[in-house]
Formats: sequence, structure tokens, C-alpha cells
Amino acid sequence: MTTQNLLRPLAAAATLLSALIAPMAAQAQEVTLKVHFFLPATSYAATLFIQPWCEKIARESANRMKCQLYPSMQLGGTPAQLYDQARDGVADVVWTLPGYTAGRFPSLEAFELPFMMQNPEATSKALWDYTQKYSQDEFKDVKPLAFHVHGDGVFHMTNKPIKTLADLKGLKLRAPTRMTNKYLAMLGATPVGMPVPQVGDALSKGVIDGAVVPYEVVPSVKIQELVKYHIETDPAEPAFYTSTFVFAMNKAKYESLPADLKKVIDANAGQALSGQIGRAFLQADADGKKLTAKNTTQVIPAAELAAWKAVGTKLADSWVSDMNGKGKPGAKMLEDARALIAQHAAKR
Repeated sequence: MTTQNLLRPLAAAATLLSALIAPMAAQAQEVTLKVHFFLPATSYAATLFIQPWCEKIARESANRMKCQLYPSMQLGGTPAQLYDQARDGVADVVWTLPGYTAGRFPSLEAFELPFMMQNPEATSKALWDYTQKYSQDEFKDVKPLAFHVHGDGVFHMTNKPIKTLADLKGLKLRAPTRMTNKYLAMLGATPVGMPVPQVGDALSKGVIDGAVVPYEVVPSVKIQELVKYHIETDPAEPAFYTSTFVFAMNKAKYESLPADLKKVIDANAGQALSGQIGRAFLQADADGKKLTAKNTTQVIPAAELAAWKAVGTKLADSWVSDMNGKGKPGAKMLEDARALIAQHAAKR
């Protein structure tokens, strides 16, 4: 028998062994996901949503997939750059507001219009469903894991309470997104756009007279120490504003995972996760509100809000026209957003 003939069985055996080992190696692969976000590790977003999500995927992957958390923009950049960091692989997973990059994700703005949201869990589920129909192109560069909203927006004012629409005139108010900034301007205020991490400094230096954020943000910024008044809108009415968020993964990182780890990610993404995050933010609002007990809390009644709603309708009409100008079915998008919110609210 020639040397060549002797080597053939050995080569075949090596090939077979490689074929057997490769799946085993894939199954044994361990993955660490770099998770980047703009709030501190002590924030409600981190403790009630991001950390529990990481613990769950670790548990369901037998600890083969874990997270390394980078809160407070520890990987560098600004909150507005987080989406691109997920796209480009600077981070594997990010949590951010699409509205921090004004006009880039216009389809989601339907949910940021005034008086749309009443329950963050139901509205977050509705938002996920809506994005599957209207937002695929806008988020094609990442793998969205969840879309969600926060609870009712609240006015937090340094020295002046707000009781009527007239009280807003000339006030410098922080707002997060293009729609909320437009709305405040239409109400007579002077909007100042900025991400949450800048709010505390702006309040303490008198750059702004107040900020609109949910109670969930209070401890992250120590708002209760910087303002005297917290002004809510009638809880029986939809929120005067909310913001949309995305929890997204780098596509290449997801595609690099073995099949069983992809299943773990898929099982912890989508409509159910979106609703869970919304529910966590509702709990966070309740916890954050407790910190404001020493200050004065007021409620703007439904009768007063009628005038606010009339202005909000004009903003919604403007958004529809803007969508139509982009070749999108603006009226249908808004109609579907409202219908989905109502549909999920009815299931609660």
C-alpha cells in the first residue's frame, strides 16, 4: 500500500472528526455583549429593565451569553450617537431615544404626539406592532429587540407652577424630541432640546425654568433637589407627551451567534419584551414620584386640558402632512397608531 493510500483514511477520519467537533464548539461558544446606554447603572432603566434582561439571557443560555454593561456613555460618544454605535459595532446592544436625532426616525413620532399614550405597557406593545408595519426601513441597519415608551410626562418647575395654558408663555422648558419641542412652542413656551444627562446641570444653572420628563428620571438627575413644583396632567386623560425608545442589537453580532443563542435572543425580544419594559417604567414612575414628596405636586384638570388638546390636534395634522410629503400614508399611520393603542389597552 502506498503512502498516499495510507493517508487517505487518516484524512477522512480527520474530516469526520472536524465535522463532529465543529457543532460542539459552536454549542460551547461563550459570548459577552457590550451593552451601552446613557443613564447611570443605578437608574430605574438599568435596574428594572436592562440588568434583568441581561440576567435572563445569561440564565437561558446556561451562562454562555452574558452582558458587560456600560452605563452613562462609558464607551464614549453622546446619547444621540448610540443608534449609530449599534449599527457600527462600537456596542453590541444599545438603549436610546430615536428622537435624540430629530427627524431621522419620523414614523415613530406618531406615538410622541400629544395625548396619545395612557398606559406605557399597552402603548409599548402597540408601538412594536406599529413598527413592524411602518418602521422597518428606518431601523434596517440594526436588529431591534424592543420599542417602548415611558409613562406620563410631567412638568418639573424650579420656581413657577403651571396651572393654565397662559402660564407656559415664555418659559424655557427642556424637552426630549422634535414633536414635544414643537408642541411646547405651539403652547407658548420656549423649548430647549437636550438629552436627560444634561437636565440636572441646566436646571441648577438656571438655563431652563423646568423640564418635562417622567417621574422615572427623577433619581437619575436628582430632580427632586433642583425644583419646587411637579405638575401632572389629569390621570384620566392620555399623557400630554411620551417618548419612544429603541433597544437594539448590532446585526453582525446577532448573525455571528450560534443558532441556540440566537433563539435565546429571539425569545427575549419583540412585542412581549416591549410591553414588559413599559410595565417596568410604570413601576419606576411610582418609585420616582415618592422622592418628590417634600415638593408641591399639582394636577392640571381635564377642563383646562381641552385647550391644550386643540393645539395638539394642529400638531398631529402637521405631522400627517409631513408624512404625506415624504410619500408615506400619514393619516393611515396615525389612525393605526391610535387603533393599536386602544386595542392593547382593551386587553389589559
